[in-house]
Amino acid sequence: MRSEWLKITTVRSLCAALALVFVATVGFTVLANATMTEEVRTGDDFDPLYASFAGLAMGQIAAICFGAMAVAAEYRTRGIGLSLAAVPRRRVLYTAKLTVIGVSALLVGLATSAVCFFTAQSLLGAEGVGVLSPGAPRAIVGGGLYLALTTVFAAALTVLLRSGPLVMGILIPFLIMVSFVFGGPGETGFLEFLPDHAGQQILLQNPSGTLGPWGGLGVQVLWVAVAVRAGLAGVLRRDA
Repeated sequence: MRSEWLKITTVRSLCAALALVFVATVGFTVLANATMTEEVRTGDDFDPLYASFAGLAMGQIAAICFGAMAVAAEYRTRGIGLSLAAVPRRRVLYTAKLTVIGVSALLVGLATSAVCFFTAQSLLGAEGVGVLSPGAPRAIVGGGLYLALTTVFAAALTVLLRSGPLVMGILIPFLIMVSFVFGGPGETGFLEFLPDHAGQQILLQNPSGTLGPWGGLGVQVLWVAVAVRAGLAGVLRRDA
């Protein structure tokens, strides 16, 4: 576990990717809320709580990059062989790696979520909501959990596919295209069961559909669990 922490904290590209999760999410959230028109803020379908996480689309891209990069480097440089020599029990190594990646993303995600909320609400003014408003504490915590789960999802898929660029090339366009074509969270039908739409239900003040906020996050957890299990199968069955 200690060696995995060292990898995260000493590799500049990983530190930069993790920092970018915070910078991108907060930056785009500030930009979106600062330039939001009065007409949008006072509209019937405006969700002041979800507006706090307007930059999450950019933040999740950085989270995917961090998760993929944290794993891919070892496969690219064949360093995974050295890691397995030091820790022959593959299940233990895999668990430690994903745990460190997930905890790192969770800590940054929670800080990011809190800063986004308070910054956005200060910009929204009278149209905003307070920290104790219905759904606000849940959304602040949920934003951090969403980013952490997205990171672990990308990391597990990278272990399975052994290619960071491939995972980024699949997940990033998928998340962007689905949201662009079909809309964001709150859509019903099969869309609410996709990992990003399901997970973001927790950010809505009044989630629609059948899942609800925690049910949606639970669906995202199931997606991540499947990816983690598939990654473990790959680690146990394939050569380094």
